[in-house]
Amino acid sequence: MLEEVQRHSVHTLLFRSLKRTHDMFLSSQGLLPPVDEAADKIKKGVKARDSYNLVLDKVQQNKAAKTRASENKQDGIHDGGPGNEDTSHSENAVVPYSPASGGVPGSLSGGTGVNTSSVGGAVIAIHQTSSIIPRKAPAMPKPKWHAPWKLYRVISGHLGWVRCVTVEPGNEWFATGSADRVIKVWELATGKLKVSLTGHISSVRGLAVSSRHPYLFSCGEDRQVKCWDLEYNKVIRHYHGHLSAVYSLTLHPTIDVLVTAGRDATARVWDMRTKANVHTLTGHTNTIASVISQAAEPQIITGSHDCTIRLWDLAAGKSNATLTNHKKSIRAVIFHPTLYMFASASPDNIKQWKCPEGSFIQNLSGHNAIVNCLAVNPEGVLVSGADNGTLHCWDWRTGYNFQRLQAPVQPGSMDSESGVFSMTFDQSGSRLITTEADKTIKIYKEDESASEETHPIHWRPEILKRRKY
Repeated sequence: MLEEVQRHSVHTLLFRSLKRTHDMFLSSQGLLPPVDEAADKIKKGVKARDSYNLVLDKVQQNKAAKTRASENKQDGIHDGGPGNEDTSHSENAVVPYSPASGGVPGSLSGGTGVNTSSVGGAVIAIHQTSSIIPRKAPAMPKPKWHAPWKLYRVISGHLGWVRCVTVEPGNEWFATGSADRVIKVWELATGKLKVSLTGHISSVRGLAVSSRHPYLFSCGEDRQVKCWDLEYNKVIRHYHGHLSAVYSLTLHPTIDVLVTAGRDATARVWDMRTKANVHTLTGHTNTIASVISQAAEPQIITGSHDCTIRLWDLAAGKSNATLTNHKKSIRAVIFHPTLYMFASASPDNIKQWKCPEGSFIQNLSGHNAIVNCLAVNPEGVLVSGADNGTLHCWDWRTGYNFQRLQAPVQPGSMDSESGVFSMTFDQSGSRLITTEADKTIKIYKEDESASEETHPIHWRPEILKRRKY
């Protein structure tokens, strides 16, 4: 008859194994093998040479030079003493020279040396050494002072979320597009409504005014891209090709090219006059939320919900680079008006990049929300707007957050309707226009009464350094 094997829990078996191991090595505990001093010395020498090879020779030379200097000094005092008549009047006494110094007396070799001089008949040896100066940490530049911004005008008129805004090159009026399917044109100076343009059958998501033609371009969730003639206030061209909602558009500043992008994960390049689809820029795997263009390389940049930014070669119609630093969807990208740089916004960070390769410059951390839009003026003020109605103002050069604003909600609206969807500076950079979820347009300007005394810069570089690295 077979004996049954007693079953134990894993816990019991583990502790039995530990006890057996303990009993096995208990007798030899604390009995370390004798240290071989020669081997230990060799090991330490190898480690020292490996870690401190650059300065080890200099330390040895400094020690040897100090020893020689003390010996020479003692010999000089003894020879020049009052009891020694042979050398007290000697003008050309010779300082002992050791070949180990690698040079001649009075010269500097490898950062060390001995200079001799005769004073009152006595030879004095002066030892010169070059100390190893530690490298100074790079200093963080102090941010430039910017005046705080304040709200001075609220414009109501749309019946839905106001999704996009653009300012015309003459700086006399601006246009807004809304979820009520209407494009409205407003006077910039007074805020009065000039004209309403109807034609879209769904929310208007992007607007752009040509600087070389009297044309306004619009796109929307109805997959339509329209060209409006502002002399007749009617549509003169349609650009057909997108398979889904079109979220963003941009005009090339020097050639007659229109670029649109949207939910079908493609950016399409159109010939403005012939309506031909010149290029279809494919590569993104999710919605393209923002597209911008410039005359220099890269001519087109797109930011997508697939967490990547792509830099495109307009002539070839291909992607030059893909930036994968962001960990969350990118809803806004913008060029600096004077520097060869651009910025991108995501819920994880706002990042700055250098053209043309897209080299990463720095993070702007602290706007902990879904950032929908960015705007920057020539003075170096970068503003970010978020889904919770907050506006953060940054110094472009240093990334210092000098102001945080909470946009007031329109009376009668819910607190949840406080999102900022788009923003832009006017052509002078002195007024900021934002469009929001409470169906209003808000205009901000700098506080003229503010100064560096009333609004000082709370600059703490040690905190910024920790945040950056």
